[in-house]
Amino acid sequence: MAAGHSLIVDFTTVLGASALGGYIANKFKQPVLLGYLASGFIVGPFGLKLLSDADLIKSLAEFGVAFLLFALGVEFSLTELKRVKDIAIGGSLLQIGLTTTLVTLITVVFGWASGFPQGIFLGAVFSLSSTAVVLKTLTEKGETYTLHGQIMLAILIVQDLALGVMLAILPALKQPEGLVTALFLALAKVIGFAAIAFILSRWIVPGLIRNIAATESDELFLLTIIALCLGVALITAALGLSIEMGAFVAGLMISEIDYADHALAKILPLRDTFASLFFASIGMLIDPIILIENFGLILGLVTLVMFGKALIVFPIVLKFGYSVKTAVITALGINQIGEFSFVLALTGLELELISQDTYLLLLGTTAITLIITPILLERAPKLANRLIKTPFLFKYLRRFEAPKSLSIPETINSHVVVAGYGRVGQVVVKILQSQGYPVIVMDNSEPAIQRLRHRKIPYLFGDADSELVLEKAHLEKAKALAIALPDPGSTRILLERALSIAPELDIIVRSHSDKEIDILTQMGAKEVVQPEFEAALELGTHLLKTLGEEQNQIYTVINNIRTDRYISIRPDR
Repeated sequence: MAAGHSLIVDFTTVLGASALGGYIANKFKQPVLLGYLASGFIVGPFGLKLLSDADLIKSLAEFGVAFLLFALGVEFSLTELKRVKDIAIGGSLLQIGLTTTLVTLITVVFGWASGFPQGIFLGAVFSLSSTAVVLKTLTEKGETYTLHGQIMLAILIVQDLALGVMLAILPALKQPEGLVTALFLALAKVIGFAAIAFILSRWIVPGLIRNIAATESDELFLLTIIALCLGVALITAALGLSIEMGAFVAGLMISEIDYADHALAKILPLRDTFASLFFASIGMLIDPIILIENFGLILGLVTLVMFGKALIVFPIVLKFGYSVKTAVITALGINQIGEFSFVLALTGLELELISQDTYLLLLGTTAITLIITPILLERAPKLANRLIKTPFLFKYLRRFEAPKSLSIPETINSHVVVAGYGRVGQVVVKILQSQGYPVIVMDNSEPAIQRLRHRKIPYLFGDADSELVLEKAHLEKAKALAIALPDPGSTRILLERALSIAPELDIIVRSHSDKEIDILTQMGAKEVVQPEFEAALELGTHLLKTLGEEQNQIYTVINNIRTDRYISIRPDR
């Protein structure tokens, strides 16, 4: 078969297998990411060997990483980042530094490394986590904008920036006397690139995008977006920095202009298509022979790495003032070895910092940690709740669950409690205050609390689903509870705990998807609001008015839809 046809066959095979694997994973209520990984292993060189050129597929998979990070950059909000900026920088550096130091000491002391250079190298490999896997999992769960989601992504982005520095100083590990020079050059590259990116994003890219958009040609617009994403990624790769860093910065360049949402909509199908290739390519790296021959060793390494990194991240998150639940979810979310550790490992092999056998062990260990990550993230909230209730840890951890601060009048009564002071929560509070109703707001974001202090609105600073926080909200004296949290898991926990304190409380809940409407209703919510459906109802109301329908008839139609929990307008299942 011609080479061109061979590529098409390989491409179709991987995409078809990924679609089937994702479908099966979804049917078993598992993240589709696991299906992609499994499908890659099955069709890859260690499985059924259905690909004639697996290396070419792995090269194409780099598009997936670039598009994933580009989309993150477009969606990324610097305002949102400000609320986690301290842990983004300080926490990331602490995590990288502690992980590298501990791995170096352990590997050297136990003789797993031939010396400190190799120990430092292994520490650098283990210190990186997977932006692609974590981002994909958070996106599937709808938790990108939750507090723990923002913390994870902020730490991961700093890790990606650190990758460029690590790649630059690796050669110096063979010649330690050149370490300072290598570090200086790496930092100079990062600073130089940042300066160029700032100039492009301020004076060149916005004008370019506006001119292309003015042509009203979707093809030109899409081609320009792809060229920008891959072009900046290639520049960072040429500088010895990471592709991830370049793609993310390219996304940031257009995140603040008017056409950001249009660009994101255009790139999402490409992102999802090539991302499935990327995760399948990771599955192709799993060599069952290596796993079987070194099963005990690899299992021990996976346990040591994931448990050890979680133990490092957990106290760091607590140190920066976040709750136990946030610390546990974050620790279990970024305790894997990152896909770009493959790049470091390959560089280390070429520099003879590690042997071929060690390289293969690292690949196997990394692949397994990536497979386990979505499962851990799915179960992290329940694990956090169990951890808090563990008898020997109860007294120590419970103090982190208490409100960090509060401002509530002692005489408050017949008030409304609003959980979450984001975009939805702020509107709810304004409506209630405009009619003179007393409110208490619960939020775990310092910027949100600062706004509440400034506006002299009673507040509780802490996780709204924490029992200790709820105890201070006087739910037994409240008229109603409005839940407007960005995290579906926290929403369900809060609803359950609030009803256990005040069974007759009128609770209104924001649903994140149509699947949750019935669940939240069955749990006891008096009213479940789905934002997308409500927007559609408002559009429908105005259209019916325009078409001359009577006000009473319009009210009846819309009210029936709401009373029936949107069943008549939900998408076909």
